[in-house]
Amino acid sequence: MSERYASLLYRVPYADTDQMGVVYYGNYLTYFERARGELLRNLGLTYREIEARGFGLPVLSAHVDYKSPARYDDLLEIRGWLGERRAVRIQVNCAVYRNGDLLASGHTVHAFVELAAMRPTRIPPEIAELFDGDPTQKSL
Repeated sequence: MSERYASLLYRVPYADTDQMGVVYYGNYLTYFERARGELLRNLGLTYREIEARGFGLPVLSAHVDYKSPARYDDLLEIRGWLGERRAVRIQVNCAVYRNGDLLASGHTVHAFVELAAMRPTRIPPEIAELFDGDPTQKSL
């Protein structure tokens, strides 16, 4: 059975920090992307495979709540899991932790689009099936 959850460890490089010595706020969306990629892999497919089937997952919206700063050399745990879903959209929830303390949380909402036409399309049944089975899923 596929995992509807992803967790990865990431050591903060100096390049991720700003002049104040904390992780630049925009980098959290990159961390969310890392979790999203691992989540898809855990579900049994990758972005590359989705694109090979002629589909894309552009971001419709992104939201981050910042609780506490991460700093250079911190070891972060980045978690991602499926959130709400509709016929043409999915939400991926994410959280970033250091030593079990929540630093940031949020989500991104993605549309399934046909790459050739760049228009929204229903999530293909074989992909939607990978998302199904989680009793906590709700509609957007």
